[in-house]
Amino acid sequence: MLNIAIIAGGDSGEYEISMKSGRQVELQLDKEKFQPYLIEIRKENWNCLLKDEIIPVDKNDFTVQTDGKRIRFDAVFNAIHGTPGENGKIQGYFDMLDIPYTSCDVTTSALTFNKSFCKNVATAFGITMAKSIHLFRNETKSAQHILSDLSLPVFVKPNNGGSSVGISKVNRKQDLENALHKAFHEDDEVIVEEFIPGRELTCGVVKCKGQIIAFPVTEIISRKEYFDYEAKYQDGLSEEIVPANVSSEIAGECQRISKFLFAKLNCRGVVRFDYILNGDNFYFLEVNTVPGLTAQSIVPKMAGAYGWTMTELCTRLIEEAIGH
Repeated sequence: MLNIAIIAGGDSGEYEISMKSGRQVELQLDKEKFQPYLIEIRKENWNCLLKDEIIPVDKNDFTVQTDGKRIRFDAVFNAIHGTPGENGKIQGYFDMLDIPYTSCDVTTSALTFNKSFCKNVATAFGITMAKSIHLFRNETKSAQHILSDLSLPVFVKPNNGGSSVGISKVNRKQDLENALHKAFHEDDEVIVEEFIPGRELTCGVVKCKGQIIAFPVTEIISRKEYFDYEAKYQDGLSEEIVPANVSSEIAGECQRISKFLFAKLNCRGVVRFDYILNGDNFYFLEVNTVPGLTAQSIVPKMAGAYGWTMTELCTRLIEEAIGH
């Protein structure tokens, strides 16, 4: 039986969702193949959460000691959304320790977590994206200057982050400064991006035994103005339709683009690509390299529509990571 460390938590606004993802993975893991150990990582505090005790992790070799024996891990299941699990930091640590993990590597994680850099690379691949500008905290650009390049409405969002934390939709020029302040509260870099009207579609992709597999395309319908943090995680504020009610041609094109990006960006594990469908044209929004795995999350629903249980998905991710 393999010892699997499920890392969750992290240092971002996605901490609570990450812990829920980690606990769901712990619950769903095939106990005949894997012995799960849920490890909460939050800043300098790394602890293994067992039923009746909390055991600090030895960061020198990523081990824990319990019942007089030292537990070493055969693989890491990465369920940390945001930093340090989605931006390459934790991946570099495990690479140095030669411990396999279920998510993208250092380079891909760092690139895709930075929305602006990822947009530049995806555009170079010929992928269509909304017009945007990239701002840094030490820059001073007025609303007038920003809106001389972009047309309202716009989205203002932290350049590095997820779960729609710190995002605003701005319809009026006078609201732009407050939106920038909100986004800069979460990150030192901010993206201001033109709003593209249309339907929000998303596609999960996974690599299994050398084959890149696209899950059924899903449509996200938010009952709020856009798919923000509340809509994502509060019951009744959004609906995910799996599979999406689109033509086979549209679904196939979404899957094709997603598999293309998965390969070109050298992704690993399960990854989710988000788009706006405007007419027959796809506008790529962003990639989630550690997507949510809670009971309410989209990827488990996609996997279910494909024919995999959550347990099967977790098994395939671990087996792919360790090379089985």
